[in-house]
Amino acid sequence: MSRRILHFLKSSSPHILNFILVLALGVSALSQRQGFSGSFNHPAIRYLDTPLHDAATELNQRLQDGRVQLTFEPGSGYLPSVLKALNIDVDSQVLVYSETSADAPRISRRNPRSIFFNDTTAVGWVRGGDVEMAAHDPRQGVVFYVLKQVKAGKPRLERSQQCLRCHISWDTFGVPGMTMLSTGPPDPSGYATGGAIDDRTPFAERWGGWYVTGKPGAMRHMGNVPVELPMARRPSRPPILDSLDGQFDRAGYLSPHSDIVALMVFEHQTRVMNLITYLGWEARVGHDVRAVARDLADALLFTDEAPISGKIEGSSGFAARFAALGPRDHLGRSLREFDLEHRLMRYPCSYMIYTPAFDALPAAAKDEVYARLWETLSGPEGRAVVEILKETKRDLPSYFLTSPNPQLLKSVSVILEPVFFRLDVDRDVVALRDGGFLLPLLVGGGLRLLGGADGEA
Repeated sequence: MSRRILHFLKSSSPHILNFILVLALGVSALSQRQGFSGSFNHPAIRYLDTPLHDAATELNQRLQDGRVQLTFEPGSGYLPSVLKALNIDVDSQVLVYSETSADAPRISRRNPRSIFFNDTTAVGWVRGGDVEMAAHDPRQGVVFYVLKQVKAGKPRLERSQQCLRCHISWDTFGVPGMTMLSTGPPDPSGYATGGAIDDRTPFAERWGGWYVTGKPGAMRHMGNVPVELPMARRPSRPPILDSLDGQFDRAGYLSPHSDIVALMVFEHQTRVMNLITYLGWEARVGHDVRAVARDLADALLFTDEAPISGKIEGSSGFAARFAALGPRDHLGRSLREFDLEHRLMRYPCSYMIYTPAFDALPAAAKDEVYARLWETLSGPEGRAVVEILKETKRDLPSYFLTSPNPQLLKSVSVILEPVFFRLDVDRDVVALRDGGFLLPLLVGGGLRLLGGADGEA
């Protein structure tokens, strides 16, 4: 987008912006037929005036009744207290220096913007600016807030519509959401290059305009170099930073890291978060949700994840604390465990399946997601995921709890030789030949034999 257009949008009144937004979304929906094309004022949505249940709303309530107090600190203001109140790890910090937010005039390599996050909420801050928050409401999608960095008796987060100028796009599927941008040098016409990234993006195209600390394995990325530096003049591999010490004056910044593992987690969950909102809204207005449910299921399963080459190593304690959050099954397995040598997570199903927003999906939409998950979970890795979900995820469909893994059924063999009995422990198959055959089904942890041909059950 050109600087002139950006200046026009930033200086326009909210009414003009709303008109432009509705017009753009409507035209795009007609031509591309992707993303939410309904009205934000639909009775089943009412994005701007429905009561909210997100982390910011809950924090405001705790501030109002005195259960929480925020401390204003020199340099960083309310930021440390906000993170503590929301239980957001300081080492989740990722730092962006491309001018890509409402605070663009303040942002530079010498004064980057910090983003801290957990599964539902992201908090942004740039030195000299206010505290910004994007909180995922279970029904309404991402809602945006600003906390003024002015010392007050009872500070309060105020809802902001200004953020919607950039946070509703086809990268967010036409719903209010989060995006992570990788920015490259301007093209010959002066237009910015780059775009939204997630876990499907090749590493060579990630993190333009971001600081990256930690080791990227055998891969190269676009981070740690000036955005305006032409591609032809960039090093074959970006600088590898263990910390941000010496990169800029860190006064006010809470962590010396912009951890590569935190960057990978954040870019994964932004897309999943947006798909959850998109699916929920489509279902509530009565649209066909099968395609969106499939996309969400595939995102949860990391279906199109870009492969990793070499071992990725974070620079902070983020990975260890993230993995420790669980939940875990009786074998100690968790969907939060990292792999970081071949892919992001050890088990190919996202921890985002535990979020309140996923739980709040309309039943029919969630059924479609679960059906796709069950269809796809095959092989030893899929079997482990099913076992973990059985013990850690509530409201699973009954077939997750009582039916065998799809791979198990594929592995069952019928024995045609004369009278023969075999118990194959490795393959969980019992086969019996005595005038017919018996095939096993695991039901509620037990074994039930079904007869075939002349066999008796």
